[in-house]
Amino acid sequence: MTRPPLPSPDIFQHVRIIMGMVIGLSVTRLLNGLVRIIQHPGQTPLYPVHIGWVLTLLLMLVHFWWWEFWLIALPSWTFQTYLFLIVYTIVLFFLSAFLFPDTISDYAGYEDFFLARRRWFFAFFALTVLFDLVDTLIKGPAHYAMFSAEYWFRVPVYLILCGIAIATPSRRFHIAFVTVGLLYEIIWILRHFETLS
Repeated sequence: MTRPPLPSPDIFQHVRIIMGMVIGLSVTRLLNGLVRIIQHPGQTPLYPVHIGWVLTLLLMLVHFWWWEFWLIALPSWTFQTYLFLIVYTIVLFFLSAFLFPDTISDYAGYEDFFLARRRWFFAFFALTVLFDLVDTLIKGPAHYAMFSAEYWFRVPVYLILCGIAIATPSRRFHIAFVTVGLLYEIIWILRHFETLS
C-alpha cells in the first residue's frame, strides 16, 4: 500500500523550517561579529574588504530567504532536492564562519586573517555560485527564463573572479571585487527580485 503524496506547499513549509534554522545561525554569526567590532573597536584592526564581504554575505542570506519562497511552486519534492537545499544553507553558514571565526588571535588583524584564509572563503563562495545555478534549474524553465542571458554570463564571471581572488593577495583587486560585487548584487536584487511574482 502506497502513501498518498503530500501537497507540495506543505512539504515546502516543512523544509523551510530547517533551512531557516541554518540561515538564522549564519545571520547570527555575522551580526555577533559586527557587534563585537562595535563593542571593542580598538581590539582588532579592521579591514574594509572584510567588512564589505560581511555586508555582502548578510545581503545574500536575506536574499536567499526571500528568493527560496519560489520553491513553494515546485510540483514535487524528492529527498535529493531537500538534501541539496540543506547543503546549500550549510555552505552559506561556512562562509559566515570563515568571516568571523571563534578567534583571530593568531593574526595581526582582519586584513591579515582575511588574506591568509581567502582560499577557503572564495572556494566556498564559488560553490555558492554553482549551488545557485542548480537551485535556479530546479525551479524550472519559467523561473530561469526571467533572468535572460545576463544570468548565464554572471555565473562564469563570478567563478573566474573567485579563482583570481584565491590566487592573488592584491589589495587593489580585493577592494574592487567586493565593491563592485556588493553594488551589483543590490542592483541585481532590485531588478529581478523586488516582488515574488
